Amino acid sequence: MNNHSTLVSPAAVTALCAASASHVAIEAVFETGSTNADLLARLNDLGTLSGPLLRIADQQSAGRGRAGRSWLSAPGAALMFSLAWRFQGPLHRMTGLPMAVGVALAETIAGLGVPVQIKWPNDLLKGGDKLAGILVETCVDKTDGAIWAVIGTGINLLMPDALEQQIGRSVAAAPWLAQMDRNALVAALLNRLAAVLAEFDDTGFAPFAERWNALHAWHGREVVLLDDGQVLQQGRAVGVDAIGRLLLDTAGGRVEVLSGDVSLRLSPEQSTGNTPCS
Repeated sequence: MNNHSTLVSPAAVTALCAASASHVAIEAVFETGSTNADLLARLNDLGTLSGPLLRIADQQSAGRGRAGRSWLSAPGAALMFSLAWRFQGPLHRMTGLPMAVGVALAETIAGLGVPVQIKWPNDLLKGGDKLAGILVETCVDKTDGAIWAVIGTGINLLMPDALEQQIGRSVAAAPWLAQMDRNALVAALLNRLAAVLAEFDDTGFAPFAERWNALHAWHGREVVLLDDGQVLQQGRAVGVDAIGRLLLDTAGGRVEVLSGDVSLRLSPEQSTGNTPCS
């Protein structure tokens, strides 16, 4: 824990929370390794989390993305937080959770004046470049079999030139959101996210599929699915089904793809050079 003052005030965020998020505990730190890792460590030490907890950090020295990738950021340039949430389960129904989270964040950000789309499974794109990433990690409560999910999010508010050079590709930012009161921004995201997570726990992903498809960045475009650099599938992206599988129309017919650690790319002939990473 650092003695620096943080950009977010938990008390101020709590005061702005709707009923859907009123039971969420909030804490803010100036710097940590990874907010996801922090919450997972507490969950693995049974009894240290009794309810949902949002942990926000101004800086992360070991931020993580999907498939073990690093998440790079500069102090104050990104909004980074993780939310621990308890679900009834069962575990197999959780496959659609990252897509439902993508819907919640995309709809909130669009409502704040920054139109975004979703790249399967849950990257948020602005102008074809990656604006935000989502990492969902789950564990089972050994006491009662309930499922805990830790939902990590990083949203690029500003993109300093030096950081973009370090990342090595074109990356989106949302300076309009950077001008907002940071507490109000966090509260808006948390309010929608908490409502969506409660609904997902009751219904699964099916009611969110149409909303996800309405935000689909690459609908109808030719894509390739890669696993460790090897092409697994190639076809036209249709959308997602009721459990969150990607639907691809290939030369051999329609296939359904579960997320795992695969990467989705536009086909070379479709790419404009600004292909976002997974």
